[in-house]
Amino acid sequence: MTIAVTGATGQLGRRVARRLAEAGTAQRLLGRNPSRIPELPGAVVAPPASYGDSDAMRAAIGDADTLFLVSAHESADRVREHVTAVDAAIAAGVERIVYVSFLAAAPDATFTFARDHWHTEQHIRSAGARFTFLRDSFYLAAFGAMAGASGELRGPAGDGRVAAVSHDDIADVAVAVLLGEGHDGATYDVTGPEALTLTQIAGELSRSAGRTVTYVPETREEAYASRAGYGAPDWEVAGWVSSYEAIATGEMATVSDTVARLTGHSPQSLTEYLKARPYRLR
Repeated sequence: MTIAVTGATGQLGRRVARRLAEAGTAQRLLGRNPSRIPELPGAVVAPPASYGDSDAMRAAIGDADTLFLVSAHESADRVREHVTAVDAAIAAGVERIVYVSFLAAAPDATFTFARDHWHTEQHIRSAGARFTFLRDSFYLAAFGAMAGASGELRGPAGDGRVAAVSHDDIADVAVAVLLGEGHDGATYDVTGPEALTLTQIAGELSRSAGRTVTYVPETREEAYASRAGYGAPDWEVAGWVSSYEAIATGEMATVSDTVARLTGHSPQSLTEYLKARPYRLR
């Protein structure tokens, strides 16, 4: 078995690649900038490829029979990029696709980017290859960046809850699926061990950072207004705002047992995550 790992220079793809190398698995590591791809035993650094370039993707995938597909960066054309990448994989002879989707992916999901994931899942289902979908929750790593220098988490999340998960736990689940059996056709929700409000998350960030972090509730109108100065395109601002709204609706409150069931260890909590990385917030 040879696994093509996309996003091999990113937070998730790099972790998966290292774990597969430790397991002695043959890999082809894909990225837009091969010079940043780590050199790992049993791994071939593929020529540069972006998801929207069918010929480059096909060449990069080469003779791999499994594709680990990390979702592309958010963009107005992300679904088209995913479709092109999937079709290129099928043309290259890939027999199985493990796709990193998003929790509560649906055509009418509150979080607009989750809709992109649903459409991608539907295309993979119709492509003819075996598949597994990993619907992960928000990343634990995101909250510090969301608070920023102001020390404020601002958005229309209300009292909703989110069961965020670490990149390490997602990578462990991905490797268990890639190297295991019985996962064809499965959709796994991948979450942390507890669902927290943004007020609780702000409290954890405060304790870790040694400075005050607060959650400031906003209405939808206030959220759009507070982000207007960034000069971001409409689709991107809608994604930012609707991510908080998805928390408010309860779509992000799911707590699954996937990490424990597939990896044999408990998922990392926000407290544990921050304790191991206090420098991230200082």
